[in-house]
Amino acid sequence: MPVTASESVQAIRNLALVGPAATGKTTLAEALLHQTGAIGTCGCVERGTTVSDHDALEIKAQHSLQSSLMHMALADVRIHLIDTPGAVDFLGQSLAALEAVETAAIVINAATGIEPMAQHMMEYAAECQLDRLIIVNKIDTQDADLPALLAEIQQTFGKECLPVNLPDAGATKVVDCFYNREGHSDFGTVADAHRTLVEQVVEVDSDFVDRYLNDGDVDASELHAPLEQALREGHLIPVCFVSARSGAGIAELLDVIVKLLPDPSEGNLPDFLKGEGPQARLMHAQPDPAAHVLAHVFKISIDPYVGKLAFVRVHQGTIVPSMQLYIGDGRKPFKVGHLFLQQGKKHVEINSAGPGTICAIGKIDDLHFDAVLHDAAEDDHIHLKPLPFPVAVHGMAISPKRRGDEQRMWEIMGKLVSEDPCLRIEHAPSTNETIVYGLGELHLRALLERLRELYKFDVDTHPPRIAYRESITAPAAAQYRHKKQSGGAGQFGEVHLRVEPLPRGEGFEFVDQVKGGTIPGQFIPAVEKGVREALADGVIAGFPVQDVRVIVHDGKHHPVDSKEIAFITAGKRAFQAAIREAQPVVLEPIARVHITAPESAMGAITGDLSARRGMVSGTGSNRLGQMTVTGQAPMAELADYQSRLNAMTSGQGRYTLALAHYEIVPPAIQQQLTREHKAPAEE
Repeated sequence: MPVTASESVQAIRNLALVGPAATGKTTLAEALLHQTGAIGTCGCVERGTTVSDHDALEIKAQHSLQSSLMHMALADVRIHLIDTPGAVDFLGQSLAALEAVETAAIVINAATGIEPMAQHMMEYAAECQLDRLIIVNKIDTQDADLPALLAEIQQTFGKECLPVNLPDAGATKVVDCFYNREGHSDFGTVADAHRTLVEQVVEVDSDFVDRYLNDGDVDASELHAPLEQALREGHLIPVCFVSARSGAGIAELLDVIVKLLPDPSEGNLPDFLKGEGPQARLMHAQPDPAAHVLAHVFKISIDPYVGKLAFVRVHQGTIVPSMQLYIGDGRKPFKVGHLFLQQGKKHVEINSAGPGTICAIGKIDDLHFDAVLHDAAEDDHIHLKPLPFPVAVHGMAISPKRRGDEQRMWEIMGKLVSEDPCLRIEHAPSTNETIVYGLGELHLRALLERLRELYKFDVDTHPPRIAYRESITAPAAAQYRHKKQSGGAGQFGEVHLRVEPLPRGEGFEFVDQVKGGTIPGQFIPAVEKGVREALADGVIAGFPVQDVRVIVHDGKHHPVDSKEIAFITAGKRAFQAAIREAQPVVLEPIARVHITAPESAMGAITGDLSARRGMVSGTGSNRLGQMTVTGQAPMAELADYQSRLNAMTSGQGRYTLALAHYEIVPPAIQQQLTREHKAPAEE
């Protein structure tokens, strides 16, 4: 039987566990589920028995590969929890989860301290205007220096990072310091931490400042409104201490979630845009269950046996089974079938979903990532402000192992790519390859594993071929006579032409200067067709020819034997001969590179770019305080760049690529490419 999920907005909390790998996010989720009675016993990552890491590939890998949804209830409050992967390669899953919650809970390993992924997620959460909570896990790790870690947190993320509870009794338990005014902890007296917290909160409200100055203290139970304001504005970032393994601090963390974190009406409302382009205007959904529906698809999951599931955050109105909803600008509504709350892989059917609810809708093929669902025709052209997803530039060419399976490969890959906003697949006409792009080697390896294990489909892979081109640097002329006689009607066509270099990027130009009908007009298109065939096949290294003008100025024909095929062949051979005399060159694609990284890595990055035959054109900084480097480098030198950038920046560097132009390759590379092209013909 379906259960109700029509809690009041004030009785809902939504948070995503984000941060580096190996911080214990999945184990922490198990501890929270167990503490609230949602599960009977805590599962184990190593044994593959956790609620969130339910996928067979996650169980095999023993770490999260995708985000997972759970829910629990405590003190009449329903908590929607999203566990996310910690590897940088799966950043898209973590970022998408931020669109469904009011609070980003950044989990830090007490033993390893602040890692790059924690910094990334703090920055992204701030950019999304989410409340932020820092959870220090594994506090009972031997030799963990918790006071030093708190100082590092405040130095890295700001003095607004203040503990709302503190370890006690050698990190075997945790003591509250928001409501408690007295007591002791491993850090010293609770009174000092309590006073600092209250002073930070009252700063956002002048009335409470006056009361605090006059009375010397304010009862923390009266600070709900200024506390929520401080959280919304980032004036306070609470820090909690836990050990998911021992259970220390788990009850206190749940207390913080229920009592201090915002409900959907108290967080910063997400930025919706109505309209397109510069004319789009900002609007905010109101968490009113009686209003018309606005909901957002933040995750897609496609199971070969179960089908498609769309994970939806309801921002406004109430969704019930059998109601009609529109998808974005679509004019044809769909009928909602079943609604589910997710508990890992288990579906709990519900009979309604109001504002703040995170639910799943099944078996609607048209639903896609980032779709906005609504029940009013006037709400078309509404979309969420785009998230700053990193651009996938790590490419891998794939082809089916069995010939004839190309269409099925595209269908399956389309499903897999639709589940991850940081995967993309495209066909490269210049090299006739199917290329899938991800955020790194691990990202693409996991994709291939899913392809094999879930869909039983095998592919061959190799690095994408570089889209080299050929061109010329001098004018030249050539002629070719095609004559074939084999009894009966023969073939005859003679073409005289010149080739001239065009400015880089101009492409191809065909000019007919034949006079006197030496080549009849009906055969000129055949000459051009032959030239274009040679253009596509290349001449010296097998790459398409560009930036060349071809001028056909003379020729000969035969009144009986001249045919279209003869002039196609003559045009092709004359063009090839002319190219060989026009000082031909191989061109390579030059990429425009934009790199974002910590300032400490700037020297290594610029030096490495120079070593890759690149050049730096500018440096600067972005609004997140990171340094940026712009420059250019040959595409051939950037095949493994993400791995190299990870090594130089401890995983904190990102980059994007865009084609800038083509340049002549160095002589040694041209000689190598020419030799490789000739080799098959000589066998």
